[in-house]
Amino acid sequence: MLRPPWSRVPLMSAGVLLATALTGCSLFGRAEGATNPGAGNAATAAGESGRVSLIQKLGTDGPVRTLEVDPSGRWQCRDCAGDGVDSTGSLNPEQTQRLQRMLADPALAQETDQARHYKQTCIDALTSTLLISPELTITSQDCPGEEKPPVAYEILLLLTQTTPAEDKG
Repeated sequence: MLRPPWSRVPLMSAGVLLATALTGCSLFGRAEGATNPGAGNAATAAGESGRVSLIQKLGTDGPVRTLEVDPSGRWQCRDCAGDGVDSTGSLNPEQTQRLQRMLADPALAQETDQARHYKQTCIDALTSTLLISPELTITSQDCPGEEKPPVAYEILLLLTQTTPAEDKG
């Protein structure tokens, strides 16, 4: 079996990382002089903020779609369907409560890219990154055989099934 050229993986990884960093900075900026909670408090930090961002990219050339959800369930999606259209809306109260319960789940700390030693393995797959706090970044790809982190995958499903942030390509 021929392996695809790995030179494309760093390019895609760099693009996802850049989008992640830019979105993460805007969502989770801290006041000057604020302290950074340690990784051991990651689940607590997630539960306190109640915010989440979803960044998705299909392959190396696809547009970057960004969904931001605040603790009240209000969301804003940029380039939601990969067509350049932005939209806003709100989760219903049950969806908002469910999302907040999942964001506060201590199991998320074991699902982070760092805890799983995550490495992207597919080229031209849909890559989804959840930014829950500066300490909680969870990436997954729609690749055959890739295990999905259970709590993060439930969050991903909730967000993609209740907003326009889904793969339509």
